[in-house]
Amino acid sequence: MLAKRILVPLDHTPTCETALPLVVDIARGAGSTVRLLNVCPIPSTVVSDSGRVIAYADQEMTRLEAAGLTYLDGIAATLQHAPIERVVRFGHPAREIQIEAESFGADLVVLTTRLHTMLRFPWSRRTAARVVRNSEVPVLLLSR
Repeated sequence: MLAKRILVPLDHTPTCETALPLVVDIARGAGSTVRLLNVCPIPSTVVSDSGRVIAYADQEMTRLEAAGLTYLDGIAATLQHAPIERVVRFGHPAREIQIEAESFGADLVVLTTRLHTMLRFPWSRRTAARVVRNSEVPVLLLSR
């Protein structure tokens, strides 16, 4: 089975970005669409020490979404020969990855993790472990 829709969650770390060359190779060979995903925490209102509102939650969400899309645009610019989509979601990373995989109709989710995490993987509460345990689509887990 070829993966026609590949979801790649990214979190602004070089660890996650190490999977991108492999993803592009897979996408190029299968004619796949790659969706880059950035999950941000749900923001709250930013208040100064004196109690003055600096930014409301919706303003902070807009700022975080713009920053996430800028980050994903930079990543997308380095990837060639594959159709790239990008999306920013808010919430718990493992849950949002699962929701995005379902809504995108992903055939494959590509995640990276550190080697020491993989050694304890069945008991891990890290995002990658949660996604693997709960995913209804195949997950390609790469160690760094």
